[in-house]
Amino acid sequence: MRLTKYSHACVRVERDGAVLVIDPGAFTEPEALDGADAVLVTHQHFDHLDVQKLADALARRPAITVHTHPDVVPQLGALDGVVHPVRSGERFQAAGFEVQAFGGWHARIHPDIERVVNLGFLVEDADGSVYHPGDSFDVPAGAQVETLFVPISGPWLKLAESVDFVRAVAPRRAYALHDSLLSEAGGRVHDATLAQLAGCDYQRLAPGSTVE
Repeated sequence: MRLTKYSHACVRVERDGAVLVIDPGAFTEPEALDGADAVLVTHQHFDHLDVQKLADALARRPAITVHTHPDVVPQLGALDGVVHPVRSGERFQAAGFEVQAFGGWHARIHPDIERVVNLGFLVEDADGSVYHPGDSFDVPAGAQVETLFVPISGPWLKLAESVDFVRAVAPRRAYALHDSLLSEAGGRVHDATLAQLAGCDYQRLAPGSTVE
Protein backbone atom coordinates (compact mmCIF):
# COMPACT_ATOMS: atom_id res chain seq x y z
CA MET A 1 0.00 0.00 0.00
CA ARG A 2 1.49 3.33 -1.12
CA LEU A 3 0.31 6.48 0.69
CA THR A 4 0.72 10.05 -0.54
CA LYS A 5 -0.22 12.97 1.70
CA TYR A 6 -1.47 16.05 -0.13
CA SER A 7 -2.15 19.45 1.41
CA HIS A 8 -4.34 19.63 4.49
CA ALA A 9 -6.70 16.64 4.62
CA CYS A 10 -6.19 14.68 1.40
CA VAL A 11 -4.60 11.23 1.30
CA ARG A 12 -4.05 9.10 -1.80
CA VAL A 13 -3.85 5.31 -1.44
CA GLU A 14 -2.39 3.14 -4.23
CA ARG A 15 -1.85 -0.56 -4.79
CA ASP A 16 -1.13 -2.47 -8.02
CA GLY A 17 -2.29 0.46 -10.16
CA ALA A 18 -5.53 1.04 -8.22
CA VAL A 19 -5.99 4.56 -6.81
CA LEU A 20 -8.22 5.61 -3.92
CA VAL A 21 -8.35 9.28 -2.85
CA ILE A 22 -9.74 10.50 0.47
CA ASP A 23 -11.02 14.07 0.99
CA PRO A 24 -9.81 16.08 -2.01
CA GLY A 25 -10.86 19.54 -0.82
CA ALA A 26 -10.21 23.17 -1.70
CA PHE A 27 -6.60 23.06 -0.45
CA THR A 28 -5.81 19.85 -2.36
CA GLU A 29 -3.47 19.82 -5.34
CA PRO A 30 -5.40 18.80 -8.50
CA GLU A 31 -2.90 16.04 -9.30
CA ALA A 32 -4.09 14.12 -6.25
CA LEU A 33 -7.00 12.91 -8.40
CA ASP A 34 -4.95 11.88 -11.44
CA GLY A 35 -5.90 8.33 -12.36
CA ALA A 36 -8.27 7.96 -9.40
CA ASP A 37 -10.61 4.97 -9.43
CA ALA A 38 -12.61 5.93 -6.33
CA VAL A 39 -12.98 8.81 -3.88
CA LEU A 40 -14.04 8.77 -0.23
CA VAL A 41 -15.52 11.96 1.25
CA THR A 42 -15.70 12.14 5.04
CA HIS A 43 -17.99 15.21 5.19
CA GLN A 44 -19.23 18.27 3.32
CA HIS A 45 -16.88 21.06 4.47
CA PHE A 46 -15.00 22.82 1.68
CA ASP A 47 -11.56 21.78 2.91
CA HIS A 48 -12.56 18.12 2.45
CA LEU A 49 -14.90 18.32 -0.53
CA ASP A 50 -14.36 20.31 -3.72
CA VAL A 51 -17.19 19.40 -6.08
CA GLN A 52 -15.58 21.09 -9.08
CA LYS A 53 -12.37 19.10 -8.62
CA LEU A 54 -14.42 15.91 -8.55
CA ALA A 55 -16.41 16.93 -11.63
CA ASP A 56 -13.19 17.68 -13.51
CA ALA A 57 -11.74 14.30 -12.50
CA LEU A 58 -14.94 12.54 -13.56
CA ALA A 59 -14.80 14.24 -16.97
CA ARG A 60 -11.33 12.77 -17.47
CA ARG A 61 -12.16 9.38 -15.96
CA PRO A 62 -15.91 8.54 -16.09
CA ALA A 63 -15.48 5.27 -14.17
CA ILE A 64 -14.68 7.03 -10.87
CA THR A 65 -16.97 6.20 -7.96
CA VAL A 66 -17.57 8.48 -4.96
CA HIS A 67 -18.50 7.15 -1.52
CA THR A 68 -19.89 9.34 1.25
CA HIS A 69 -22.65 9.67 3.86
CA PRO A 70 -26.21 10.04 2.50
CA ASP A 71 -26.45 13.54 4.00
CA VAL A 72 -23.55 14.66 1.79
CA VAL A 73 -25.00 13.21 -1.42
CA PRO A 74 -27.20 16.30 -2.16
CA GLN A 75 -24.01 18.39 -2.28
CA LEU A 76 -22.87 16.22 -5.21
CA GLY A 77 -25.70 16.80 -7.66
CA ALA A 78 -23.26 17.38 -10.50
CA LEU A 79 -21.94 13.84 -10.01
CA ASP A 80 -25.28 12.06 -10.23
CA GLY A 81 -24.90 8.37 -11.02
CA VAL A 82 -21.43 7.80 -9.54
CA VAL A 83 -22.13 8.56 -5.86
CA HIS A 84 -22.64 5.66 -3.44
CA PRO A 85 -24.13 6.42 0.00
CA VAL A 86 -22.38 4.88 3.00
CA ARG A 87 -23.39 4.76 6.67
CA SER A 88 -21.34 4.23 9.79
CA GLY A 89 -20.54 0.57 10.37
CA GLU A 90 -20.87 -0.43 6.72
CA ARG A 91 -18.18 -2.31 4.82
CA PHE A 92 -17.72 -1.84 1.09
CA GLN A 93 -15.14 -1.98 -1.68
CA ALA A 94 -13.64 1.06 -3.38
CA ALA A 95 -10.91 0.85 -6.03
CA GLY A 96 -10.45 -2.77 -4.96
CA PHE A 97 -9.72 -1.88 -1.34
CA GLU A 98 -11.77 -3.11 1.60
CA VAL A 99 -13.19 -0.09 3.43
CA GLN A 100 -15.16 0.26 6.66
CA ALA A 101 -16.91 3.43 7.82
CA PHE A 102 -16.82 4.57 11.45
CA GLY A 103 -18.14 7.46 13.52
CA GLY A 104 -21.01 9.59 12.35
CA TRP A 105 -20.57 13.20 13.48
CA HIS A 106 -18.12 16.02 12.95
CA ALA A 107 -16.40 17.08 16.17
CA ARG A 108 -18.15 19.99 17.86
CA ILE A 109 -16.81 23.41 16.83
CA HIS A 110 -19.10 25.48 19.07
CA PRO A 111 -22.59 24.94 20.56
CA ASP A 112 -23.94 27.67 18.27
CA ILE A 113 -22.67 25.90 15.13
CA GLU A 114 -24.75 23.00 13.86
CA ARG A 115 -22.82 19.75 13.59
CA VAL A 116 -22.66 17.91 10.28
CA VAL A 117 -22.20 14.21 9.62
CA ASN A 118 -18.67 12.83 9.37
CA LEU A 119 -17.37 9.36 8.59
CA GLY A 120 -13.96 7.98 9.36
CA PHE A 121 -12.68 5.46 6.82
CA LEU A 122 -10.52 2.41 7.53
CA VAL A 123 -8.84 1.17 4.33
CA GLU A 124 -7.41 -2.34 4.43
CA ASP A 125 -5.46 -4.76 2.27
CA ALA A 126 -3.22 -7.76 2.88
CA ASP A 127 -0.29 -5.48 3.69
CA GLY A 128 -1.94 -3.40 6.42
CA SER A 129 -4.53 -0.74 7.17
CA VAL A 130 -4.83 3.04 7.21
CA TYR A 131 -7.42 5.12 9.06
CA HIS A 132 -8.54 8.61 8.02
CA PRO A 133 -10.97 10.04 10.63
CA GLY A 134 -12.07 13.16 8.77
CA ASP A 135 -12.88 15.89 11.29
CA SER A 136 -13.38 13.66 14.29
CA PHE A 137 -11.55 11.70 16.94
CA ASP A 138 -13.79 8.66 16.57
CA VAL A 139 -11.78 5.57 17.42
CA PRO A 140 -12.40 2.64 15.02
CA ALA A 141 -13.55 0.18 17.67
CA GLY A 142 -12.26 -3.35 17.19
CA ALA A 143 -9.99 -2.42 14.30
CA GLN A 144 -6.25 -2.90 14.16
CA VAL A 145 -4.77 0.23 12.60
CA GLU A 146 -1.26 0.19 11.20
CA THR A 147 -1.18 3.76 9.89
CA LEU A 148 -3.21 6.60 11.40
CA PHE A 149 -3.69 10.08 9.98
CA VAL A 150 -4.28 12.32 12.98
CA PRO A 151 -5.84 15.81 12.75
CA ILE A 152 -3.55 18.30 14.48
CA SER A 153 -5.07 21.75 13.88
CA GLY A 154 -8.47 23.32 13.39
CA PRO A 155 -11.23 25.32 15.08
CA TRP A 156 -12.66 22.13 16.57
CA LEU A 157 -9.67 20.61 18.33
CA LYS A 158 -6.86 21.10 20.81
CA LEU A 159 -3.54 19.32 20.69
CA ALA A 160 -4.17 17.23 23.81
CA GLU A 161 -7.08 15.61 21.98
CA SER A 162 -4.79 14.69 19.10
CA VAL A 163 -2.37 13.03 21.51
CA ASP A 164 -5.14 11.12 23.29
CA PHE A 165 -6.61 10.01 19.95
CA VAL A 166 -3.32 8.50 18.78
CA ARG A 167 -2.90 6.73 22.10
CA ALA A 168 -6.44 5.33 21.95
CA VAL A 169 -6.04 4.00 18.40
CA ALA A 170 -2.50 2.68 19.13
CA PRO A 171 -1.23 2.51 15.54
CA ARG A 172 2.27 1.48 14.50
CA ARG A 173 2.79 4.94 13.03
CA ALA A 174 0.92 8.23 12.76
CA TYR A 175 1.07 11.09 10.26
CA ALA A 176 -0.32 14.60 10.63
CA LEU A 177 -3.60 15.51 8.97
CA HIS A 178 -5.61 18.73 8.79
CA ASP A 179 -2.51 20.89 9.16
CA SER A 180 -2.87 23.76 6.65
CA LEU A 181 -4.07 26.24 9.27
CA LEU A 182 -0.82 26.04 11.23
CA SER A 183 1.94 28.63 10.99
CA GLU A 184 5.48 27.35 10.50
CA ALA A 185 6.26 27.96 14.17
CA GLY A 186 3.00 26.38 15.30
CA GLY A 187 3.72 23.32 13.21
CA ARG A 188 7.06 22.82 14.91
CA VAL A 189 5.43 23.04 18.34
CA HIS A 190 2.69 20.57 17.42
CA ASP A 191 5.14 18.15 15.84
CA ALA A 192 7.48 18.18 18.81
CA THR A 193 4.63 17.59 21.24
CA LEU A 194 3.14 14.71 19.28
CA ALA A 195 6.52 13.11 18.67
CA GLN A 196 7.11 13.18 22.43
CA LEU A 197 3.67 12.04 23.62
CA ALA A 198 1.98 9.98 20.89
CA GLY A 199 3.51 6.67 21.89
CA CYS A 200 4.33 5.66 18.31
CA ASP A 201 6.39 6.89 15.38
CA TYR A 202 4.92 10.29 14.35
CA GLN A 203 5.74 12.57 11.41
CA ARG A 204 4.23 15.48 9.52
CA LEU A 205 4.72 14.88 5.81
CA ALA A 206 5.29 17.67 3.30
CA PRO A 207 2.54 17.85 0.65
CA GLY A 208 3.22 15.30 -2.08
CA SER A 209 5.35 13.06 0.15
CA THR A 210 4.87 9.32 -0.25
CA VAL A 211 5.38 6.46 2.21
CA GLU A 212 4.97 2.70 1.81
